[in-house]
Amino acid sequence: MARERLSMSKSREILRLRWVLQHSVRDVASSVGVSTGMVSQTAQRAAVAGLAWPDVEQMDDAQLEAALYASPPGGEDPIERPKPDPIYIHQELRRAGVTLELLHLEYLEEHPKGYRYTAFCDVYRKWLKRRGLTMRQLHKAGDKLFEDFSGKRPMIFDRETGARIEVELFVAVLGASNYTYAEATATQRLADWIGANVNALEYIEGVPNALVPDQLRSAVSEPCASEPTIQRTMSAMAAHYGTAVVPARPGKARDKAKVEVAVQVAQRWIVARLRNETHFSLESLNARIRELLEELNARPMKRYGGLSRRELFERVERGALRPLPERRYVAAVWRKASVDSDYHAKVEGHFYSVPHALAHEEVEARVTSSTVELFYLGRRVASHVRSDEVGGATTNPAHMPAHHLEWAVKDPAPLLAWAQGIGTNTELMMRRVLESNFHRDQVYRSGRGLKGLGELYPPERIEEACSRVVRTGARSYKHVERILKLGLDLVPHPDEEETSRPIEHDQVRGPEYYLN
Repeated sequence: MARERLSMSKSREILRLRWVLQHSVRDVASSVGVSTGMVSQTAQRAAVAGLAWPDVEQMDDAQLEAALYASPPGGEDPIERPKPDPIYIHQELRRAGVTLELLHLEYLEEHPKGYRYTAFCDVYRKWLKRRGLTMRQLHKAGDKLFEDFSGKRPMIFDRETGARIEVELFVAVLGASNYTYAEATATQRLADWIGANVNALEYIEGVPNALVPDQLRSAVSEPCASEPTIQRTMSAMAAHYGTAVVPARPGKARDKAKVEVAVQVAQRWIVARLRNETHFSLESLNARIRELLEELNARPMKRYGGLSRRELFERVERGALRPLPERRYVAAVWRKASVDSDYHAKVEGHFYSVPHALAHEEVEARVTSSTVELFYLGRRVASHVRSDEVGGATTNPAHMPAHHLEWAVKDPAPLLAWAQGIGTNTELMMRRVLESNFHRDQVYRSGRGLKGLGELYPPERIEEACSRVVRTGARSYKHVERILKLGLDLVPHPDEEETSRPIEHDQVRGPEYYLN
């Protein structure tokens, strides 16, 4: 076995600092300019050779080198140690909380005379380098779910015409275990993208720390290498599941290398195997994809000691995922809308009410397959059942101002209550007005007209005017209005003048008769 050798001057200095001055391994390594592993190895070689510091002082360089690097009979290195298993290290590092330092301590518990920490790490790093990996690509368990669409698409067929219809293949893969999910979608549009994300999380039965999509429009509304703007629905979906969206940077293949490899694997083991099959619907195609997916996740991986994706997932990743929420996310899209003067906002061709105080404001609408929610400054102000009636309106009476609500309901009770508060004749007049026409809108309008007089004239004048109209049998509030405008209610009624004039007749005794 080829062994790295230090110069004897450095070896001597290492032994002096360790044995005489009793400095720490790290301090000695820093002072001499070598690794901590080399410090430990040199001290260990001297101990195996039975040397002490007085012996080292008496030796020249040749003698010291012979003592430190002498080979026993058989040619084996006296401190040859069990080599760490880099595949095991790589698998364990994917588990939450596991570090190289911890694995090294466990290694020393099993092999007390084994590699020191630096040499232990060097074995692993050299193995990584041979695999073409970097430390930055070491994926922690439960950390990231990488997502993308495949460039090679599966297809379905039109049952009537036989025409081929290409569909999309969504692929998602967990970073630590390579556990893979795939499904066919009709398009790459938002609804299909969100639905595939939800299905992927349910397939892995948990939630990772982050979702890592490419910067496609369904995930990112404004692409940017440093601060991409996450699509509103994608962000809401991530918030529902308690995770984050961290898009891969444009042009940085290493950011999405994991999913690119997963896509290639899916193309070989799923798309390629579908090439001679005929499916007439997405449901049928996805049922077959699920079968092939189970086979893919059960295939042994040579680089991981023969473990399958599912075995690695169960071993290192399932326990690191957060649980799914109780409710499944319902896909929604967001729309901006302006509130008209009638306190309704137009959303996808239909008008929905908001509180009347928000007239002329800008709101946001969250639209699902069944509901439309309206938000103002981030606060929900209205929720309606979704309607597909173009040009129609959905109104919550609570959103209306009082006078609009009264008119919309057309309840005569408030009008009668007002009339009763004025007087008996006014109540009688109001009842005649409300019974004067078969058309509900017209009679209600007349009743409101009569009530409106109360804002212009005092109650006693209204009661007097109504008493005069009631005597005539009229039913229109305009008669009352005319009397009030002309002030006729203030002029004594002719009948009243006749009854108040003294009767002049020689057979009638006057009041003077009774005073005598």
